[in-house]
Amino acid sequence: MRKRFEHRVVLITGAAKGIGRQAALSFAAEGAEIVATDIETEAGETLVSEIEAAGGTAKFLKHDVTSEENWIRVIDSVRQRQGRLDVLINNAGIGMTGLAHEMEFSLWRKMMSVNVDGVFLGVKHALPLMKEAGQGNVINVSSVAGLRSTANFSCYCATKAAVRSFTKSVALECAEAKDGIRVNSIHPGIISTAIWDTLIGTEEDEASEMPRDATLAGMTGEGVPFGRTGSIQEIVNGLLFLASDESSYMTGAELVLDGGLTAG
Repeated sequence: MRKRFEHRVVLITGAAKGIGRQAALSFAAEGAEIVATDIETEAGETLVSEIEAAGGTAKFLKHDVTSEENWIRVIDSVRQRQGRLDVLINNAGIGMTGLAHEMEFSLWRKMMSVNVDGVFLGVKHALPLMKEAGQGNVINVSSVAGLRSTANFSCYCATKAAVRSFTKSVALECAEAKDGIRVNSIHPGIISTAIWDTLIGTEEDEASEMPRDATLAGMTGEGVPFGRTGSIQEIVNGLLFLASDESSYMTGAELVLDGGLTAG
């Protein structure tokens, strides 16, 4: 039986852990050739070893998504090694909290650089390779924070809203060019990933600036109609759908996976 992503090349940023890591494992299991990138070399190489041990194909590239030089190097490597790029998942991202009037400008710029500039640079340098093949698929990982604002998350919300709007504009550009490239965004809700330790701290984290009741469980119980956090695999399932031919009529769309958080 033919696998969904057999003979397709999938580039995933921020692939060393969390959603990116599970995405790499899941796409590889579906036959994709994985190009996994991250700034964390050891974890990235461990991921590749795991994929290869399971019979898949993968390569790790150290990659700072805020660097245009790094993006040029990564795409050149894909061009020379694979000769094509079918799917780009702009997953790399960071999160920090703080009141807008107290936030250091350097922290604002850092989050904007990773979450917004990194997505822009990925699109800028991946699209020409996709255009050569006359097809391609870009998925930008945003968040429900790009749809619904929250106090103390102003910068994070701003970055994810920017990704949402940027995605729609690029989708229109590609559709009008008739180049066969689809561009969509995915919006996870409260998911059990390490980024939440940074955003709200843990119950044991005395350094967190968030209220002590702002734990993952507390936020989920108060705001998510489903009454639970989402799993990483549930988000990856959304990525698999958006990257597949099953979503062939979707572009400029936002896939929201939040347990009903933004429904009300």
